[in-house]
Amino acid sequence: MNVVGTIFLKNNKILIDKPRKRNTYQMVGGKIEENETPLQAAIRESYEELGKNINLNEKSFEQVMEFDEIATSDGKTPIHFYVFKYKGKLKGELEISQEIEKFLWYDSSLGNEILSNTLKNEVIPYCLKNKLIK
Repeated sequence: MNVVGTIFLKNNKILIDKPRKRNTYQMVGGKIEENETPLQAAIRESYEELGKNINLNEKSFEQVMEFDEIATSDGKTPIHFYVFKYKGKLKGELEISQEIEKFLWYDSSLGNEILSNTLKNEVIPYCLKNKLIK
């Protein structure tokens, strides 16, 4: 399964969200649909999860990572993950939804127990190594 995630940053923190059906926080993102590029999926999923009041500059998405992982949702499904970094400032108001219960601006002081495998194993180490978050 091919999936995407987008890194949104503010004040040396990364935006993560908690789906209502999961115990852990995840990246803003989701599955790539048929006939959709990873970039198109990242943009679509960002609007779906952050809400319609978000204003995104679609030229500000830059692919920064690509790796294979096991899905946190079931612990066994292999996924191919494309990670984008949003280079602009996130504008607008975040909206909780039927899918998303809450948002969190995360830094490493919060520990990693609340994180999905993808965040814990790949994305947060990348962000720390590149001094994107504290």
